[in-house]
Amino acid sequence: MRGYTAKKGNRYYAVIYEGVDPATGKEHRRWYPAGTRKADADRLVTELIKRKNDGEYRRPDRITFGAYLTERWLPTKHSQLRPSTFDSYRRNIERHVVPALGNIPLQRLSAEDIDGFYAALAEGRDDQRPLAPKTIHAIHETLHKALADAMRKGSVIRNVAELADPPKLSSRKKREMRVWDALQLREFLDAIVDHRLHPAYYLAASTGMRRGEVLGLRWADLDLDAHRLSVRQAVISVAYDLQVADVKTGSSRRTIDLDPRTAAVLREWRKRQLEERLLLGASREDHGLVFTRPEGTPLHADFFSQSFERLVAKSGLPAIRLHDLRHTHATLLLKAGVPVKVVSERLGHATPAFTMTVYQHVLPGMQAEAANTFGELIFGAAEA
Repeated sequence: MRGYTAKKGNRYYAVIYEGVDPATGKEHRRWYPAGTRKADADRLVTELIKRKNDGEYRRPDRITFGAYLTERWLPTKHSQLRPSTFDSYRRNIERHVVPALGNIPLQRLSAEDIDGFYAALAEGRDDQRPLAPKTIHAIHETLHKALADAMRKGSVIRNVAELADPPKLSSRKKREMRVWDALQLREFLDAIVDHRLHPAYYLAASTGMRRGEVLGLRWADLDLDAHRLSVRQAVISVAYDLQVADVKTGSSRRTIDLDPRTAAVLREWRKRQLEERLLLGASREDHGLVFTRPEGTPLHADFFSQSFERLVAKSGLPAIRLHDLRHTHATLLLKAGVPVKVVSERLGHATPAFTMTVYQHVLPGMQAEAANTFGELIFGAAEA
């Protein structure tokens, strides 16, 4: 196999000699775009020749990028990914990637094509709303994985997504974390004590559990005598359909200790739930969940969040999201001097270092207290 580099306009190509066409008797050469640098074209020629010598070279497929993603790549991922992750890949590909890049032949897709695509997403062209850097970066990760698989299987020579420049996550505006203090949290919980979902919001506040974890909790996961629960599964929304799935990571599978008041709230809720079941009849779809609709079917995650927001609006307290109950739980514990490792374990974080990064706003005050404590240990209390 022979090859060389060639230049057309401002672009370089790796040209590979593939022999004589037996039907026409003409020599056949295939041109591979390599970008604007000759060094890249030289490397591509070397790589192609090496693949040929190793028996890994194959002629390019005549398939568009959109067809590759939707007909080849996505179907193979259905059984490998969490349902919510697969649905995210599918929606981003169908809504954004295919309309913009779908008609480009897979072999001719370039880093410049992808860079222009990202710029269009960020600017919101064609009457579309601009996408956040985090969303564009998620799309980039999907394209990178898809093209890496194509390269590994010989459908493309290189992964052009590696050469593209997605927006940096550091450039995105971080959502402000809003939390309640202890008095505000108690005021809210007292105000909603007669609401049917009071026990669920009480548990979320007292444990820092994620929304899906609260909704996925089963009575079998609770040991109210020992004041303890186990997080094993979550209710997730996939294209607005509910699914019960395993929690995301190994660290998310955890045991959380409960205080006596929370255990008492759950006992009372168990009685009320049983009364509802007797009155309405048990649902055929009974997952043994702690928090359900009156007939026993799972609560939808969006309904759970929207109900919380309405209750907060009626309370007159500072507006926070349901997820901010998790932040409130962590912030109050850290300010009270609970070790970061313990808080990290309750939240199901991968490491205490991640917890410290998320809640670094709490640490300056804790460090000041530590400095004062050390000074008093050595020199005694400071004079007023």
